[in-house]
Amino acid sequence: MELKAEARLLRVFLGEGDQAKHAPLYEAIVREARAAGLAGATAWRGVMGFGPTSRIRTAKVLDLSADLPVVVEITDEEEKIRAFLPVLKRLFETSGCGGLVTMEKVEVIHYLHGGADRPAD
Repeated sequence: MELKAEARLLRVFLGEGDQAKHAPLYEAIVREARAAGLAGATAWRGVMGFGPTSRIRTAKVLDLSADLPVVVEITDEEEKIRAFLPVLKRLFETSGCGGLVTMEKVEVIHYLHGGADRPAD
């Protein structure tokens, strides 16, 4: 798969404890992005953050939270990202959780598929 120089970065901010059908919401988003054939998705676990409730969630031992912030980043062409938005909306509706979704233009510098065609080290 080749990715054009100009692409879109979709960021989904949610909580680690958010669930969609007995699975973490971030996991469901990444799996759905893969099923949709998007170029790539990564879930990042935050060490500290807050949302609309202003409640700070942190990974410090004394404040150990089971609901740390998670950011899922998905990159692909704008058309594919926009086609994925209804899937994302459905996942949020199914989960009943809140979150924040943003999209921005990004310049792809390098994108190489590391499949079976890749030479051995």
